[in-house]
Amino acid sequence: MDFNGKSGQSLSSAILDAIPHPILTIAGNGYVIEANVAAETFFQVSTPLLRRRPFAEFVPFGSPLLGLIEQVRERGAPVNEYRVDLGTPRNGGERVVDIHVAPVADNPGHVVVMFQERTIADKMDRQLTHRGAARSVTTLASMLAHEIKNPLSGIRGAAQLLEQSAGDDDRVLTRLICDEADRIVKLVDRMEVFSDERPVEREPVNIHAVLEHVRTLASAGFGRDVRFVEDYDPSLPPVFANRDQLIQVFLNLIKNAAEAIDGLPDGEIQITTAFRPGVRLTIPGAASRVSLPLEFCVRDNGRGVPDDLIPHLFDPFVTTKPTGSGLGLALVAKIIGDHGGLIECESQPRRTTFRVLLPMYTAGA
Repeated sequence: MDFNGKSGQSLSSAILDAIPHPILTIAGNGYVIEANVAAETFFQVSTPLLRRRPFAEFVPFGSPLLGLIEQVRERGAPVNEYRVDLGTPRNGGERVVDIHVAPVADNPGHVVVMFQERTIADKMDRQLTHRGAARSVTTLASMLAHEIKNPLSGIRGAAQLLEQSAGDDDRVLTRLICDEADRIVKLVDRMEVFSDERPVEREPVNIHAVLEHVRTLASAGFGRDVRFVEDYDPSLPPVFANRDQLIQVFLNLIKNAAEAIDGLPDGEIQITTAFRPGVRLTIPGAASRVSLPLEFCVRDNGRGVPDDLIPHLFDPFVTTKPTGSGLGLALVAKIIGDHGGLIECESQPRRTTFRVLLPMYTAGA
């Protein structure tokens, strides 16, 4: 049967390929019959290659997914399973997904498998958390400016007066008071950035020019011994953003990556850009879902971030550095949130990725 000039089979394939979640049809003998484009991307292999070997070879040994498939064949009813790790060396390590397996009514033994990556779902859940954390710092910064900086100024002034008449031993203590007062003032000054609630001035920005500028700055300073690998999509449209703030974001991310690989002989930072048209989010204040097709990643092969810190990495005062203030990533989250975008971290040893999703510039923006 034809439908607008296409056969039913080709139309079905086109529809499946348009779905962003991996979908496979598996026969009773355990071999893949069909797979959509998302499934090919997930398993990092084409459909013809998926068909050549048993499906069990493409998932971890003893994976619960194989048991779910058998359960659906026996019961003839669909089954859902949440948070199953289908990660293998082939598809890049940990890949936690929600799984839906259903029988094919007209073909006994055949099942359809669909799964949704939890990293995407978790990003949606956490986007408001990151912005809420930034807002809490905004309130705290305003309070600190009034309640701490003024008393500190008086304490520092008193210490300077005492220093004029103090002996050598006491002068060390008065100098310590002044230095610590200055250090606290600098910390408060950094936090005052969060209290800036003015609308972000945005324009079309060439992200590759921004990344090249940041890489040049890094190579001349903290990243002079770092090997940079760039994988850019040259056809990427402009991002709708504030150029200076984007520089601040990626300078912070690359500096963190450089510190994570410090001392490793094969340390490497990979910077990538890509177009992902399927990502849409609900943004506070927006009447409809917003498209965030521009993806920018900073990836390092360092020591990774502890699992217990991942959910709180963008909260203020959370840091893995002995001398860190824990405000750098909180500021990054605020800037990306002010741009209507999203930032997420995925980490395991030797592979930590900070992924930024932002809207592109359109003529009516």
